[in-house]
Amino acid sequence: MCGIVGYVGKKQVVPVIIEGLRKLEYRGYDSAGIAVAGNGEGLQIRRAEGKLRNLEEVIRQKPLDGTYGIGHTRWATHGRPTEENAHPHRDCSGKIVVVHNGIVENYLSLKRKLIEEGHKFTTETDTEIIAHLIEKAYLNTGNGKRPSLEEAVRKAVKQLTGVFALVVIAIDEPNKIVAARNGPPAVIGLGKDEYFVASDVPALLDHTRDLFFLADGDLAVITQDGVKVTDFDGNPMERKAQRITWDPIMAEKGGFKHFMLKEIYEQPRTVRDTTLGRVSQDTGTIFLNEMQVSEAEFKALKKINIAACGTSWHAGLAGKFMIENLARVPVEVDYASEWRYRDPILGPDTMTMLISQSGETADTIAAQREAKAKGSKTLAICNVVGSMITREAAGTVYTHAGPEIGVASTKAFTGQLTALYLFALYLAQVRGTMTPEQAKAAVQELTHIPGKLEQILTHDEACDELAKTYVRAQDFLFLGRGIHYPIALEGALKLKEISYIHAEGYPAGEMKHGPNALIDGNLPVVIIATRDVNSPQSMVRYEKTMSNLKEVKARSGIVIALATVGDKEITEEADHVLFVPPAPDELSAILEIVPLQLLAYHIAVRRGCDVDQPRNLAKSVTVE
Repeated sequence: MCGIVGYVGKKQVVPVIIEGLRKLEYRGYDSAGIAVAGNGEGLQIRRAEGKLRNLEEVIRQKPLDGTYGIGHTRWATHGRPTEENAHPHRDCSGKIVVVHNGIVENYLSLKRKLIEEGHKFTTETDTEIIAHLIEKAYLNTGNGKRPSLEEAVRKAVKQLTGVFALVVIAIDEPNKIVAARNGPPAVIGLGKDEYFVASDVPALLDHTRDLFFLADGDLAVITQDGVKVTDFDGNPMERKAQRITWDPIMAEKGGFKHFMLKEIYEQPRTVRDTTLGRVSQDTGTIFLNEMQVSEAEFKALKKINIAACGTSWHAGLAGKFMIENLARVPVEVDYASEWRYRDPILGPDTMTMLISQSGETADTIAAQREAKAKGSKTLAICNVVGSMITREAAGTVYTHAGPEIGVASTKAFTGQLTALYLFALYLAQVRGTMTPEQAKAAVQELTHIPGKLEQILTHDEACDELAKTYVRAQDFLFLGRGIHYPIALEGALKLKEISYIHAEGYPAGEMKHGPNALIDGNLPVVIIATRDVNSPQSMVRYEKTMSNLKEVKARSGIVIALATVGDKEITEEADHVLFVPPAPDELSAILEIVPLQLLAYHIAVRRGCDVDQPRNLAKSVTVE
C-alpha cells in the first residue's frame, strides 16, 4: 500500500517521479503528491485528491522542478483521502517534508505530546507526526551544533511504534534524501550519477536494473555521490546490489486494454519460465537449487505449514492437495493474518512455507518470524528477488512471473501453483514416494500445461458471451471438490474484487449445509466439474460433483460448468459449459482458473469497473 518514489540526479526530477508513481499507482490511488527542491525556489509541494492524473493537472497549471525530490501515491489508512491528507507532509518550519508507507500505532500519544510542546497539525494522518518529530530533532541545537538530517531521522524513528517506510528531504541539505525502513518495502536504485528510492521495482526499471532492498532497521542516505546505509543506531551496513532482468516493457500494457488482461494472457509464459531449468524431461528429476535445507531434513519432515494471504492462501490450499497426494506429508494451511494469534505448534521436524507475490506482505512476514522463533525452518514462494521473505527463508522457489501490476492477482497465482507442484514433485523425489517413471510422466504433463493454457485463451470470446448474460447478476456461487475447491474460492475472489458482485466459493459437498438455501432462478452457480479419466479417485469426485449439479438444477439454479474437453454428459445437464483440456488433477487447477479469471474480467469491464485498480484495495498489503 502507498507508493513512494525519490530521485537525486541530473535529470528533470518531476517527470522521473511522476512516471515512477504511475508505475506504482496500483499500490494506492486515493491521492498523490510531490515535493521537489534544488532550483533556487525553495521546497515546492503539489498535491491532489484522487488518482495520479489529478496531480498531473495541478502540476500542469503550477509547474515546478528541481534536482531532487520525493513523490507519493496514497492508499488511505489514517485520515480521509483528501488533498489535505495527501503526502508529502511538512513540518512546522516548512523546511522538511516526509512521505510514508505504513502505520504509526502510537501516533496519538506522540501527537498529544507534540501539541503540548507547541506543534500545530493540519491533517488527520499519522504521517504528519513523523515530520514534526524530525523537525524537533533537527532544530534542537542543544550543543550549538545542528544534527544532520539523517541523525534527526534516526532520533525520530526510534520513537515510532508500528511499521513504516519513510523518505525525507530538507531544504537546508540539498541533493540529499534519507530513507528508513521498518516493515513495508523500500528499494534503492543505483544509476550513473543518479540514485533512486521506491516502494517497488517497476518504478525504477526505466532508469536502472541495479538495486537492493533495504532491510528492516536500515537507514539510507542518498546523494549524488552515492548511497550509504546504516542501522538506526548509525552503524554501517552493507547491502549487496543485484541486477533485475525484467524488461521494462513487461510492465506496460502491450496493446491490451488493461494490465489484468495482459497478465492473464502472460500465464503460459509464467508457467514456462517458472519451470525452466528446474526439471529434466529425460529423468523426471526436479532441481531446486536455492535451498539451504538438506535432503535428510526433508526426509525427516513430519508436517508442513503453509501461511499466506488472499490469492496466495488459495494457492497454498491447492498446494496442500499436491504435497499430500504426491509426497505424502501432512500439510496445514493458515491465513498468515491469523497465524500468530493461535500459537501454532512447531518445531525442528516441521517446515513452514510462506507464499507471497511481493514477498513484503506484513502478515506473511510476521508469520515467518513467528515460525522461525519456534524453531521451524521456512521456505518461500515469491515473485520478487531479494524481498523480505526470501532473505529470511532457508530456501526460495521463485515464480518468474515478471512484474504484476493489476491489483487482482492472476499470473502470480498460476506461477505459485506451478512452484508448489515443482516443490511437491521435489519432495516426493527426495522422500521416495514416486518412482522415476511416475516422476518422468508428471514432468511431461507439466511441460504440456503452457500449450494447454494457450488453447484456453483462444476461447476468450466464450467467457465474454457469458459476461453479457450475467453482467447484472447480484450474487454468484462457486463450487468445487478436492483441489478444485481452492480454485472455486479463487474464482469467487476474482469476481468480487473487480466487479463488486457478491460471490462465494464453497466445497461442493457442503451444499446441503447452507448454500442450497440461496439457490433460485436468479443465482448463477459455477461448478468445477473437470475429470482425470486416468484417476479412479478423480472419477468418483466427478460423479459426486455431477450430483451437486443436478441438485442446483432441481432448485431452478443456473449452472455454469467448467468441464474437461470431450465431456458430452455435462453439456446435457448444465446451462453453459466452459471447457479446459484434460490434465491430472494436480495440474488441472492451473488450467481451471483461467476461464474464471476471464469471466470475472469481462463482467467487470461490462459493469464499468476499474479493473486494474478496484476500489478500497491495494496490490501489496504491507501493514496489518
